[in-house]
Amino acid sequence: MTKKIALIAASAASMTLAGWAAHAGDPAAGETQFRQCRACHMITAPDGDVIQRGGRVGPNLYGIIGAQAGAVEGFRYSDELVAAGNDGLVWDRENFIAYVEDPTGFMREFTGDARARSPMNFQMRSGADDMYAYLATFSD
Repeated sequence: MTKKIALIAASAASMTLAGWAAHAGDPAAGETQFRQCRACHMITAPDGDVIQRGGRVGPNLYGIIGAQAGAVEGFRYSDELVAAGNDGLVWDRENFIAYVEDPTGFMREFTGDARARSPMNFQMRSGADDMYAYLATFSD
């Protein structure tokens, strides 16, 4: 009986990991897609190494995955995004993907304020999983 339970548990864990991997995104595809983000964002390591050149309208995206929203040092965020971060918004997979697909809709849902707006106007129509996977390569 113990072997049977262990086998079932191992099978379930395997299927869970396989399912997660199928939706994990492709970092190489995300790197290619980053050209859409360059107008506003760059990726620069803390040591100054420039990974992706880009604009300064949006914050540096190095280390953004897993970070509190509205908290990149030296960047001036909207009050709404800072408040959302203070209320627990972290850029995990689910939040990041929902945000880049519909930034204003996400902010309205997260804050509960029908008038909330996002400082980001761009909506990623496809590839959000890939972008997440790419940016995750620059996060702890």
